[in-house]
Amino acid sequence: MGNLLRLLAREEGTCFSPQRYDLFLDFENAQPTESEKEMFLEVDGVLKKGQAILNEISQYRGASKEIREAISNPGEDYQEKARDAVFPLVQQLRRYYDFSLDIETVVPKILSQLCSGSMSPTQHLEKQQALVKQFAEILEFVLKFDEHKMTTPSIQNDFSYYRRIVSRHSLSGPINDEQDLFKVTENDEQISSALASHMSLFYAQPTPMLKVLSEATMKFVADNKDIPVENTTETLSTMASVCQSMLKDPDLIARFMREETYLFVLRVMVGLVILYDHVHPVGAFQKSSNVDVKGCVRVLKEQPSSRSESLLNALRYTTRHLNDESTPKHIKTLLAS
Repeated sequence: MGNLLRLLAREEGTCFSPQRYDLFLDFENAQPTESEKEMFLEVDGVLKKGQAILNEISQYRGASKEIREAISNPGEDYQEKARDAVFPLVQQLRRYYDFSLDIETVVPKILSQLCSGSMSPTQHLEKQQALVKQFAEILEFVLKFDEHKMTTPSIQNDFSYYRRIVSRHSLSGPINDEQDLFKVTENDEQISSALASHMSLFYAQPTPMLKVLSEATMKFVADNKDIPVENTTETLSTMASVCQSMLKDPDLIARFMREETYLFVLRVMVGLVILYDHVHPVGAFQKSSNVDVKGCVRVLKEQPSSRSESLLNALRYTTRHLNDESTPKHIKTLLAS
């Protein structure tokens, strides 16, 4: 609480003016130092799993047809067809939920590296670029996963149907209290009722991975009293400002080796604004904020709509403080247009 009050008092007296950074974050080629290798390899394993999950969720077909037929036709053939369609999908959804626990574990470790010690946020970004790159890749994963989740209603519908099946199964006969498990197929892992409840809460969120990321960041701040909270918020805001500066500087853009890196930096910039807005007590949209939201939005609006619209929607619908009364009207108008 002391850190939080100090941050609020500090920023009440701050009048933010956008700052340009000449720092170049090498998101394509950054390599870990010897002291970072252990951390880097741990996070790298998580990121590889994350890429496989994005590939999988982008092709999630759902079981809407089978579920509709089972609801309309009580015959056992239709019920069995729906179960056969839903149960493998539930295992996919469990893998996604399990992966969120990996995110919850590694994020505080990265933040500890990037926010502790005597270096300034800019020095951390400059000297620890491999870990900065990995943190950026986590942000991009979160945005992509949540976008797929929001545009795939069958994810939540499939899991709700599965829970109804479990409920009917438990009502039809006693369940061993010591096991309290419902096995989805002969070869699949079992899902306990407690785990199913956690998964249900996870998928009830419109942006479940963002919630995990923001809560992991806030827990890091709460658990590390020796690290001033402004170290974390300034690291996020500085990284967002560096991304914005890179996207505005033709000389820095010319250093990108791959075309997709530009879009990656756009996504990371937006992810940082959203995360800052969730973590900072008064958010990203206040006049005193260290995040140049107006500048970030202008960068997005300079892009083709195919690149920018989903990111503008992320700012409109997944931030925490945009609709606060204290948010300046020109920011609301800029994002509404």
